[in-house]
Amino acid sequence: MSGRASPRFLRRCPRLNPLAVKSAAEWTVKGVTRMDMAEKKVSRWYFGGIASCGAACCTHPLDLLKVHLQTQQEVRMRMMGMMMDVVRRDGVLALYSGLSASLCRQLSYSLTRFAIYETVRDRMWGASHGPMPFYQKVLLGAFGGLVGGFIGTPADMVNVRMQNDVKLPPELRRNYTHALDGMFRVWREEGLRKLFSGATMASSRGALVTVGQLSCYDQAKQLVLGTGVLSDNILTHFLASFIAGGCATVLCQPLDVLKTRLMNSKGEYGGVMHCLTETAKLGPMAFYKGLVPAGIRLVPQTVLTFIFLEQLRKYFGIVIIA
Repeated sequence: MSGRASPRFLRRCPRLNPLAVKSAAEWTVKGVTRMDMAEKKVSRWYFGGIASCGAACCTHPLDLLKVHLQTQQEVRMRMMGMMMDVVRRDGVLALYSGLSASLCRQLSYSLTRFAIYETVRDRMWGASHGPMPFYQKVLLGAFGGLVGGFIGTPADMVNVRMQNDVKLPPELRRNYTHALDGMFRVWREEGLRKLFSGATMASSRGALVTVGQLSCYDQAKQLVLGTGVLSDNILTHFLASFIAGGCATVLCQPLDVLKTRLMNSKGEYGGVMHCLTETAKLGPMAFYKGLVPAGIRLVPQTVLTFIFLEQLRKYFGIVIIA
């Protein structure tokens, strides 16, 4: 009997077959390589604008009520009273006044800040093979918010005017047909500088909102995942975005009030400092006028924005090898 196993015996005992052993070894190596080279999906630069538009469609009535509460000189109505007054005078669709301007604002302001923040963050993540420190996220968020706030100022101003139009007497209404019509009429009737009225406040607010939303969301998500209790799923996205929405509301409300007053003014304010002093005369709480509807609007908007963004990233994101 020879020392080599017969072909018939090897076929019956595949464990001793050198070809089978070699194939199993190759499969094992490939499996280990695939496990080591984990896939990661990152957002495309325009996902933030799309997600923000989706959230704005859901929360626009709350944004409109916030503008109405902030522009009243004396506190006469609360949120529910203001909503009933708008519906009684102009119908349910009046709650969506200025929706085109709101979407235009998201496609300028939000798209810019998300594109700057996420593009730079993902590149720095790829270079360092780890998450950014929180202070770098804050600085990056502030820069992205400043740029986005300035670019989105014209659409933001028209948005405020269109939302506030429904509570004015018919003879004083501006009656913009849509966002582009509003921006063109402001440029033609009031000049190019008026389109950027309140740009300082809008940029400052944009910086604070972006820090509160994007930077705090990233940090909160990192901390939640670090506990090991939850995985990267929709519950984690909800918790992190809820925390981020609360942070953004508290940070930006005083500047939001000043921005709204400046954009809606008809020349009664000489500048940011004049608006600041006139608002301060109404008391400290004047800077937090409309805080509840602002939170009710901004927190759901933040939650919806990041849930939409995470779903876009999951199904349509760019695949990279981590």
